[in-house]
Amino acid sequence: MTSFRTLDDVDVKGKRVLLRVDLNVPMEGGRVTDATRIERILPTINELADKGAKVILLSHYGRPKGQRVEEDSLRHVLPTLEHYLKRKVAFADDCVGAPAEAVIAAMKDGDVALLENTRYHKGEEKNDPAFIDEVAKLGDIFVHDAFSAAHRAHATTEGIAKKLPAIAGRTMQAELEALESALTSPARPVMAVVGGAKVSTKLELLGNLVAKVDYLVIGGGMANTFLAAQGKAVGKSLCEHDLAPTALEILEKAKAANCTVVLPVDATVAQKFEAHAPSHIVSVDHVGADDMILDVGPKSVAHVESLLAKCKTLVWNGPCGAFELPPFDEGTNAVAQTAARLTVEGKLLSVAGGGDTVAALNQAHAGQEFSYVSTAGGAFLEWLEGKTLPGVAALKA
Repeated sequence: MTSFRTLDDVDVKGKRVLLRVDLNVPMEGGRVTDATRIERILPTINELADKGAKVILLSHYGRPKGQRVEEDSLRHVLPTLEHYLKRKVAFADDCVGAPAEAVIAAMKDGDVALLENTRYHKGEEKNDPAFIDEVAKLGDIFVHDAFSAAHRAHATTEGIAKKLPAIAGRTMQAELEALESALTSPARPVMAVVGGAKVSTKLELLGNLVAKVDYLVIGGGMANTFLAAQGKAVGKSLCEHDLAPTALEILEKAKAANCTVVLPVDATVAQKFEAHAPSHIVSVDHVGADDMILDVGPKSVAHVESLLAKCKTLVWNGPCGAFELPPFDEGTNAVAQTAARLTVEGKLLSVAGGGDTVAALNQAHAGQEFSYVSTAGGAFLEWLEGKTLPGVAALKA
């Protein structure tokens, strides 16, 4: 049983449905360069339209800070949205007031309309009651399908859910079900892979995970800080030496919680941070003064793979090495491909998220096989940190 209402719980025929989506997609030269977020919301839009709702899309774009900035207009996203949706989408030049009211009044059951950037109004980010009222009067039901914006307590992500009957769209539903399966009530043993450049950006995440998982694999530049804290030389590697006491504290917390922290035992090192730089593999006990650790080594990969084979659940955030530069992508690729294979074989539930993580898994050709890959950056991370997301909490109210 889910703890929130879904499209299965409501009759939308003839209703004006305000559907919060995330159309904050990357663009270059007026063209959408990655339509992943658009593709993710298609099932909800199509289901609502096919059931006879008037589907009214709300989204932010960029950071116009309450001003009308032409380059942040959602009008630029409209052609790509129509292309993927294979439906005509009406456009309103504002998300409230006469322009929005006129477009909605002209809609028939099953029509889709897109309202202009909600962040053109200061009331959006301020969660202003007067602005919430302006938006709420345009609809009968609120459907939230933008998990990636759910960590913000904004008018169209949280405030409006308290004014109208609020339910989760299919993308939000899939995300919440995947996350609940991964950490709230997971099949054990559970492994978390946490990588990336700096420990300082993921302190809360590590602190939360050691209490929830059986194995915590630390990779990327973060691992160097832990190795240095244990007295190992890391040469010229990226390392936050000042966080050594914090790293040791996390290791102690993990020990107390019966969580096994897995650090690299070998590494691929180079003396230049560039693609195809001359490199070799060393034990983490023998990193040279001029060496930079740029990836985990084969023994480390084999150890993680052997542990993965015992696990039932995997949560992944952050790459194991400098995956953007070959050959320092090999560790991330190998672990990702093993996780993908175990998932396909039905032995592992695998959930991943975060910008670099999605890019790394796609580069490894493994993302498609994971149980769920979240396109939410900040929201996914805050959820992993154990924080309450206002947009999700509002659906449960």
